[in-house]
Amino acid sequence: MKINLYEGDIPSNIKIKSTIAIDSETMGLNPKRDKLCLVQISNGDQICHLIKINLKSKKPINLIKILKNNKIQKIFHYARFDVAVFKYNFKINIKNIYCTKIASKLVRTYTDKHGYKDLCSELLNKNISKTEQTSDWGGDLTKEQQKYAATDVLHLHNIKDKLDQMLLREKRIKLAKACFDFIEHRTDLDISGWAEQDIFKH
Repeated sequence: MKINLYEGDIPSNIKIKSTIAIDSETMGLNPKRDKLCLVQISNGDQICHLIKINLKSKKPINLIKILKNNKIQKIFHYARFDVAVFKYNFKINIKNIYCTKIASKLVRTYTDKHGYKDLCSELLNKNISKTEQTSDWGGDLTKEQQKYAATDVLHLHNIKDKLDQMLLREKRIKLAKACFDFIEHRTDLDISGWAEQDIFKH
């Protein structure tokens, strides 16, 4: 794995493929309160691009352009959080989403373990560490933090491939696509104050 760390934005000369893996690190779990600190992108080629975000000094124009490109499929794990973070901070709407957590819940109904670490272990036979998950992302990043952040997007392409096979087998691809498309509306609800309320419940 190769890690590239950039300050403020991803360089415009970085080639982005039609399907990318993407993740973010923040100071907490509330998009309105907690600062967006880092965005991770990978083309699925063992190269991870880490972009340190500082909205006070620089708007990440190139990154925003990638996120807004509807022709690029964005693979997330738990897209609901990351999409809400980007929507709130960058004032953009993201389409063409794939969420490995949703896909896992639709086809791995034999388990309640749908975390990224669980998927890496079962589907890819890879054990990853989540030690840095709750660390401080607001300052200078340690080598351990950089490796952790990069690992969060390193395996998403391969996980998607495995889950796609299962979705096809269980005839749930159409249902998954509908769930992915709904994320833009679910994140609108989250940001508007309905994050904890299930409006579909009786």
